[in-house]
Amino acid sequence: MSADRAEPRVLLLTCGPLDGPETPGTELARELLLTVPDVEYAWFRRWWGRARNAGDAPGGQSVSVVSREGAPSAAVRLQILAAAALSARRAGLVHAVLPVGPGFAAFSRLWPRVAGSRPVLHTVPAAVDPAALAGCRPLGRTVALSEATAQQLTKAGFGPVRVVNPSVRLDLWPVRRRQERTPPMVLAIGDGGTEEAMLSAGVAARAGADFQLVLALAEDGPGGAEGPRPPEDLLRGIAAREGLLDMEVLRHVGDLPGLLAAADVLLYVPRRMTGRADVPPMVLRALATGRPVILSDLPQFSALSDTVLRTPAADPHHTGHLLRQLLDRPWWWDRVAERGRATADARFGAGRSAAAYTRLYRELLG
Repeated sequence: MSADRAEPRVLLLTCGPLDGPETPGTELARELLLTVPDVEYAWFRRWWGRARNAGDAPGGQSVSVVSREGAPSAAVRLQILAAAALSARRAGLVHAVLPVGPGFAAFSRLWPRVAGSRPVLHTVPAAVDPAALAGCRPLGRTVALSEATAQQLTKAGFGPVRVVNPSVRLDLWPVRRRQERTPPMVLAIGDGGTEEAMLSAGVAARAGADFQLVLALAEDGPGGAEGPRPPEDLLRGIAAREGLLDMEVLRHVGDLPGLLAAADVLLYVPRRMTGRADVPPMVLRALATGRPVILSDLPQFSALSDTVLRTPAADPHHTGHLLRQLLDRPWWWDRVAERGRATADARFGAGRSAAAYTRLYRELLG
């Protein structure tokens, strides 16, 4: 951070190893590793198993935990807590990138006893269930990814909560020309809102829209590790009922950039965001790539303003007709796509996020 001082050592505390499945928090932590300059990070990785990009991250020191799949199970969380308690004493700052969910209240009371008095910066990467806030104590300075979550945490006694927008690496997600494919592809994220997306697609199809619906449900892809995925026979039953004759279900995504490039529209219409990233990485990747996004009109998405097309939550009739109109109007598609890429560049570039966290590190390290 300063040419005449040694790089500060920062422990990245996450609920799972960074080379495991994408969950709220791990993707942000990977971005910090790769974009924040002049910091020596310590971070958690799997002892064995198939590695992800974080395993090749430059600099820093990885701390191994025993986990084949990398999912944040109870055993993995306990290992990370024990290792973090030791590593924190050798760090100048702990940057916890942890959701506030079940068990956080107990953790927030235990952490100061086991880790000492090191300063803590806590980024809350996901929307919070109000019931989870009972008995919680702030770990230190708190950061949220949306104004909605920041206001919720402030009211719960976390003090003034700063908002730092999530980021997307524009160099890794360049603009891609719209592919000339018939029928066009509508890509739906399986991180909540799967049935709502299918009901909306059914409305669009019955209104005359011709498209292929692709449900990306892969645990190590866009949806992260957010619990069990719907069984395929259930999804096929809904598709048959809704008249969706051209549907593909993906439980593993090998080429995510290629999938986004092939898509014409990203559809993400959950009823609520509890436990999910305030702005899912897939949404930012779609905007950066130049793909229009249809989102539920939820408060966590306020930073996207008019960059996306908003639709009332749990209103498949409105969503379906919005989708049909977007597919039928190329000029509107172009306008929304251009606006999305411009907003990704102006508000969600990795440099803006890295600069914000660099300033926070300086403040806490003195």
